[in-house]
Order: sequence, then C-alpha cells, then structure tokens
Amino acid sequence: GRPSMLPRHVQRLGRDWITHWNGSQILALNSPVSSCMRWAGQYPWASFPLPVPVDFSANWRFPPFFGPWRQFQNSSWQLDNFTQSSCFHLPNPSMKCEGEEPLTKKRRLSGQHDTSTPEEEVNFSNQKEASCLSVAQNEEKRSSRKGTIKRHWEYFCQHSKTMKIFENKEIDQSNTESEAKFDFTVMSYNILSQNLLEDNSHLYKHCRQRLLIWTYRFPNILQEIKQLDADVLCLQEVQEDHYRTEIKSSLESLGYHCEYKMRTGRKPDGCAICFKTSKFSLISSNPVEFFRHDIPLLDRDNVGLVLLLQPRFHCKTNAAICIANTHLLYNPRRGDIKLTQLAMLLAEIASVAPQKDGTFCPIIICGDFNSVPGSPLYRFIKEGKLNYEGLAIGKVSGQEQFARGQRILSIPIWPKKLGISQNCVYEIKQQQKEENAGEKLEAAKLDNTQEIVIASEKLSSKLQHHFKLSSVYSHYFPETGIPEVTTCHSRSAVTVDYIFYSAVNDDNAAQSGAEDSFHGGLKLLGRLALLTEKDLWTVNGLPNENNSSDHLPLLAEFRLIDR
Repeated sequence: GRPSMLPRHVQRLGRDWITHWNGSQILALNSPVSSCMRWAGQYPWASFPLPVPVDFSANWRFPPFFGPWRQFQNSSWQLDNFTQSSCFHLPNPSMKCEGEEPLTKKRRLSGQHDTSTPEEEVNFSNQKEASCLSVAQNEEKRSSRKGTIKRHWEYFCQHSKTMKIFENKEIDQSNTESEAKFDFTVMSYNILSQNLLEDNSHLYKHCRQRLLIWTYRFPNILQEIKQLDADVLCLQEVQEDHYRTEIKSSLESLGYHCEYKMRTGRKPDGCAICFKTSKFSLISSNPVEFFRHDIPLLDRDNVGLVLLLQPRFHCKTNAAICIANTHLLYNPRRGDIKLTQLAMLLAEIASVAPQKDGTFCPIIICGDFNSVPGSPLYRFIKEGKLNYEGLAIGKVSGQEQFARGQRILSIPIWPKKLGISQNCVYEIKQQQKEENAGEKLEAAKLDNTQEIVIASEKLSSKLQHHFKLSSVYSHYFPETGIPEVTTCHSRSAVTVDYIFYSAVNDDNAAQSGAEDSFHGGLKLLGRLALLTEKDLWTVNGLPNENNSSDHLPLLAEFRLIDR
C-alpha cells in the first residue's frame, strides 16, 4: 500500500516546486520517463532540465511523509532518482485534452508518444507564485539560450557558382577586388502588428501569453534589427501608434532615416522603409494606396511605399537605387485584387525608377506578398509575364492546396479607369510622352524599356512588366529539397516574404527573367539563410522566447554595379 501513496506526497512536493503563468493548471505524475519538465500549450513538446536551486534546504519544504530534514539527508533515497523517473506536466487550461490541439499541431505530434494524463486540479496562491517566479525565470533564461536557432550566412562563390556557408558574416574573398565598391544590405521583415496579433489570437495558441505582449516583443524585435545591422529596412505591419512613440525614435537613434505609410482603413498598421543616412540620401518618397473608392475591385486598404535613394559614394553616373516595400492582401480567394495591387506597385516603380537615358535604375522590391513560390503571382514577378486566361482567382497566390475561389479571372482584371495598362505602367504618362514626341512610335521599333499601351478595343489576358527581377532566396534547400519557410504559426508554415532585385547579366546567383533594360544593376553577394518548419518547431514556432514576430527577417547583401 505504501507505493500507491507516493504520488499524493509528490504532488504536495510539486506545489512548492512549480508555479504556473496563466491561472489554474493541472499537475500530473507520469509513469517513468526521462527527466524533464513539459510546458504543454506554452512551450509544447520541448523538454527542459528540472530546476534545482543551489541551497535546496533553504528553499524547499518536504511533506511530512519524508520525516525530519536531517533524517531525510541521511537516508539512501536520492532526489535525483526521483527526477529520473518522473515528469511534471502542466497543460494549458484552454487545451485540457489532446483533441483540443490545433489540427496542424496534432499532425506534427502524430509520431510522438505521450501518455501523460491530468490527475488533480491544483490551485496556487499568489504568495507561492511569487516564491517560485525567480526559479521559473531562471529556467526560462536557460531554456531560451538552448532554444535559439542560429542562422548562418551564405555567400555566393563566383568561381564555383555555388553558395558558401559561413558561421559568421564575413567577406567572401572571391568577391573582393582592389577597386572601391558600393556594398549594402537590405532587410525585409514583417514585425507583426500588435493589433493584428490580438485580432488573430487563434494563430498563436502555441505561445505563452506573456510572450505576446508588446512590451516583451518590441525589445526583441529591436535587438534583432541591431544585430543584423542592415543598411536598408523594409518593415511590414508597423503599427502607427508604436511607430510614432517608439519605433521611429529607436531606429533614428541607430542612424536610420524613416519613411512610413499607414494603411488607409481602420487597421492602424502600415509599411516603413528606413535607411542609414551614412549610406544613402533620400531623393523621393512615393506612397502607394491600393484602395480606390470609385473602383469596387479595389476596396481593400493595403499600401506600398517606393523610395528613390542616392548612394553616398563617388559614382561616375550618379546612379540611384529604387527600394519598394509592400504588404499585399492576405485573402487567398481574391487573386484578382492581389494582381491589381501588384500592378499598381509596379506602375509606381516604373514612374520612379527611369533614368535620364531611358533605362531603369537598380530596383529592389521587398515585402509580404501573401503568395507562395511557384504560384502564378510569383512567376509573374520573376518572369515578367503572365497569361491569366482561364485562371481561377483562388489559384493566383497558391496559398491553398484546394483553392476555394473558383471564379475565373475577368479579362481585363481591372477597369480602364484605373489608368494602368496591361504592361503595369501609368497610361496617362505614356500618352503624355507620345504627345511630347509628336508622333506615335510603331510597335516594331519599341524596345523593352518603353511602355506600350494596349488599345481598349483589344482585350488581352497577358500581363507584362519590364523589370528583370530575381529572388534572393531559392525557397528550397538544395541538399534535401525541403522548403524554406518565412512564417510559422499554429495554422501554417510557408514562404510568403521575398526580396526581389534587378540583377546584372553576369550575376551567377540570378534567375532568368525579363530582358535587361537597366543601367547597371545589382549583384547578390550573400544572404542570411532561412530555416525549415522542423527547425522552427524546435523552438516552439513563431513567435517564441527570442523571435517576437511570426515572420523571420530576410536579409541580403548586394553590390551596386555601375555600367
């Protein structure tokens, strides 16, 4: 009969050992397993060492069963033996059984064995919570150090035409030349608006609540930005009040100049582009609003921002760089809106990026495009053309394996009064160019740097743009074929964030795209490697203890090539 009494006394012992964060929790003693503490629903399925204070006798009280402390000290029974055969399980009160786990979580856990079941409801007093708080905080600090995934730098080797992996950011000697070059880094980062986080709390059931508070998240985000130290930041989901009170001033103290565009609707977030004043000066800032009250199709409040920057270095041609940032509509069933928003952004870039000789300056487009690699929208950006005839609106972004939006895209997608041609340029500006020239140029004489207006009587299902764009990331790990992911939460883990750039013709890292119509271009020198979904779930997905957004920051290093 004595062994059957052990769990009750151990549970008393556990009351003085373990505290909880979110109110009433369940404490259970399991059958013998390896020494661990499981925080289900908080840090699910990750094991940590059981915390034992240095001065055990001064901090912990034993139940009467064990007798006087000196007698217990002299006994042969060791606490280590207990911890090796026991496991404390603290399920989240909102998930009291496995059946209440999110579907994607259950799929991930289907291959894992866990026989723990709740046995007794335990209520802790505030005094006991306070007494154990410091122990839990120390444990979290230890676990956070262990739970950090290190992302390495990949630098492109010009000789072998492969990516070389470095543990730390350093210069690839194959890229080093005696003459002066202008190298710079660009980051794209969706920092997760606090307003959107709270409106979509179902996506973050795997997170402890205290990790989702802005006062916890912002220092982590700022620390990431400091450590990565990019010359240009393209941020999405930047909440306006946080930008005004904290973000802008914090970034300015790091040497950045900030430009911001808030969304036009009730959601108080937007896009920001920040650049180091030691590297660039601002030529122009051009916000783009995708909402049009006179066009029913464009009833969403997404925005974009296009900056023209002047590098601070001696250049014969005085070349500029165009940086664009956007966050396209999420809705997987409205590919028509996504394509129209993208066309509006490209039209603004086409109006900002032309140089005096008619060619485009180097272009970088960052953002959360809410589209997956290989989707029609993604191919349109990279290939410069898309025939959307017969394409269902739900398949444009590729976000859903079984698209719910079955309606076929109309031809044309957007009405003529939008003023943007099928070549993604402003038609009014093209008409002005023709009037200034005094005559219409024949289509056969037009090169790829000129904007073509498709006559209204001729309906075409072909979209086109004249930017030669490549993706910084390849989206799959070459050794395994496993997909890279840029966002990971309770519902999905996928790539939706990108950095596209106009590559020079001899850039071995670039992928094929539209014909070259640029004055000079950009050479990709390196990138900060992404991770797999499995990697991210080893630290409980995103957000987590160290990464306070549900997206990873993307980071690339470029060299400006002057021709």
